[in-house]
Amino acid sequence: QVQLVESGGGLVHTGGSLRLSCAASGSGIFSINAMAWYRQAPGKQRELVAVITSGSSTNYADSVKGRFTISRDNAKNTMYLQMYSLKPEDTAVYYCNAGIRYSSGDTFFRWGQGTQVTVSS
Repeated sequence: QVQLVESGGGLVHTGGSLRLSCAASGSGIFSINAMAWYRQAPGKQRELVAVITSGSSTNYADSVKGRFTISRDNAKNTMYLQMYSLKPEDTAVYYCNAGIRYSSGDTFFRWGQGTQVTVSS
């Protein structure tokens, strides 16, 4: 069973920075297709923050463009989200999502457990 484990969340002041990581681990991983970061604030729906393809093409939500950078290290099966100029409205639980292709040829999307990011004003 493949797991996605996020880390790097925490409490920062407005204008601060954080770097989130999402590492895929487990047996049977052949490759990882697109990977993405989502976030969910209290009382709101989960929203897409940024996505990166296997070829490292990226796309961002308008609300984070110019402040967040998504990247990945395919050799480590790990994705990152560097967040700068954080605002209170960035406060949310951040989840990673990835399309895992197994050695069997099957592809499944997996979610991480989430990591809390809190930005104080």
